[in-house]
This record gives sequence, structure tokens and C-alpha cells, in this order.
Amino acid sequence: MRDYHVAIVGATGLVGQEFIKILLQRGFPMASIRLMASDRSAGRKLPVGNREIEVEETTADSFEGVEIALFSAGAEQSRYFSPLAAKAGAVVVDNSSAFRTDKGVPLVVPEVNPEDIRLHKGIIANPNCSTIQMVVVLYPLHKVNPIKRIIVDTYQSVGGTGIAAVEELKTQARQVLEGQVTIPHVYPHQIAFNVLPEIDVFLDNGYTKEEWKMLEETRKIMHADSIAISATCARVPVMIGHSEAVHVEFSRPMDVDEARQILSRAPGVRVLDDTAISLYPQAWSAAGTDETFVGRIRQDASHPNGLAMWIVADNLRKGAALNTIQIAEEMIKRDWVKPEGGQ
Repeated sequence: MRDYHVAIVGATGLVGQEFIKILLQRGFPMASIRLMASDRSAGRKLPVGNREIEVEETTADSFEGVEIALFSAGAEQSRYFSPLAAKAGAVVVDNSSAFRTDKGVPLVVPEVNPEDIRLHKGIIANPNCSTIQMVVVLYPLHKVNPIKRIIVDTYQSVGGTGIAAVEELKTQARQVLEGQVTIPHVYPHQIAFNVLPEIDVFLDNGYTKEEWKMLEETRKIMHADSIAISATCARVPVMIGHSEAVHVEFSRPMDVDEARQILSRAPGVRVLDDTAISLYPQAWSAAGTDETFVGRIRQDASHPNGLAMWIVADNLRKGAALNTIQIAEEMIKRDWVKPEGGQ
């Protein structure tokens, strides 16, 4: 296996810094690494292993010689720079929402649909964090007993919004405990000691964009357009780690023990499910880990073909940086770096 020239776009953000950490932890085959960000961050130096690398401003000419570009700089930046990077010869794995619903761009979770990577034409999309952890758990069950309907409620950490949101939660928590008045900047309301059922903008149908992403992305990743899906996404005062209450209707009844056995063998999944000792996934303990955790698996009392479960993952790792890098690793492993058709 040869080494590749890698670039990180959005290197100074939470996900960008996680990219650096995970690339080193997993021994990604890098001949070189370049760090890119906006002009505001250009000139900063970030530690990469035992050295420091200066952050470059991302420009139209930044991608000469880059073979794999990992993007986490927001949808607007991705829409502009990703095609330029692909044209320069790089394969872009993009963590934003820019290309997720584009029919010509693969949307990939390696444990679910790795074969879709082969279809890329220079850009591969990384799904939404809340979608990733749900499909990692549900897909192994779907293969055995096709899913007809999903109802999911998410409890998403402020880490999914970025550094400013993390700092706002810290500041507001201190202010509330000291009896001071809080003034929200990142979110429309105070997030400390609160729950906000609003992630991204509201659509005309009453759902938020985040909730609609889960519907569209789940169907695309699982190649299952007929699954009925409804989501409610809430922001909670947790630093890192998204939690989800998921209710699934299958084509036929599924026994809880059968579901546990399937999930205990599923790639990337860890079952924590013993209510006798209060063992179940928690955002606090999931932070800093690579697995997707599932517990509270039980028969859904509202439907004979249903199961209910609780799913938790580190949204910065499996929900963003790790999944992006796993896509790149799978692409290298299968020799799919060159776009289909040899472009």
C-alpha cells in the first residue's frame, strides 16, 4: 500500500482537529498532510504528531498535488471548493450537507454501503451525524427483517454545532449557577439546563432541516426508499455525544434476543444492555470512542412487529471525522481512489 498526499479543509474546527487525531491514531498512509482553513485562520500552527504545521488559506489553487481531501468547512465552502479539488485530481470526502442528496454523489457509511464508494466521480459525501449512528445499528437488522417504519427522537450535543456552541454552554452553565442572566448567541434560546427542539432551520412542512436529512439520508444509504421515517431532533446541554430513542417497525415480529445476537456481531456496534445493573449507552462514556452503542432493546408495546432501542455515539468521531476517514480507508483498500470511468 502506498502513501497519499492528504489535505484537511476546515482544519481548525472541532471536526478538523479530530481528523488530525484520528489519521495519526489509525496510521493512515500519508506521504504528506496539508492543513487548510479560511483566511481568518491562515498562519496558525497546529500540532500534527511531534511537529507543527502552518494552516494555509483555502484557495482555488490549493489542491495541486493533493490526492485525498477531507472537508469539514461548511456547505457553502464545500460547494465551491470540492469541485475544484476534484478537478485538480483529488478525491474529496465531504463532511457537510452540500452533496448528500445529490444523486451523482455517493453517501456512505462503510459498515452499511461501502460498495457505493466505487461510484464516485471525485466527491463522496459523509452523512449527517445523527443518521450515521442510526443506520449502523438498524442496517444489520434490516438485512434480516426488512424495516417498514422508523420513529426517531434525537438528543444532540452542542459539539455538533462547533467550538462556539461548546463555549456558549460552558459560559451559560456558569452564569446560571451564579444567578446571572444568560444572553444566547449561537442558539435562539439558552442551552444551559435546557432542551431545544430546533436543529437547523424549520421547513414549510413543520420539520426542521436536520429532521428531514435523517429521512432522506437513511433511505439513500440503505437503498430503501419505501421506509417511512419521522424524526424529532433536539439540542441538549451535552458537550459530546448524540443519543437517540428509536422505534422500528419490521416486516415481521423480531425477538429481542435475536436482535441482540445480530447486533453483537455487527461491525462497529457494541451492545450495552442489562437493565438489572443499569447498563445502557450514555453520551458521557461514549465520548472519545469509535463504536456505536445500543441498549434498552425491548419490544415496542405499540406494535407487534416493533422494537424500541437507545443508540449513542460520539458525534465528532463516528458521526463525522471517523466515518469520513473510514470512507477514505475503504476507498484505498479496494483501489477505488481513481474515479469510476477513469476521469
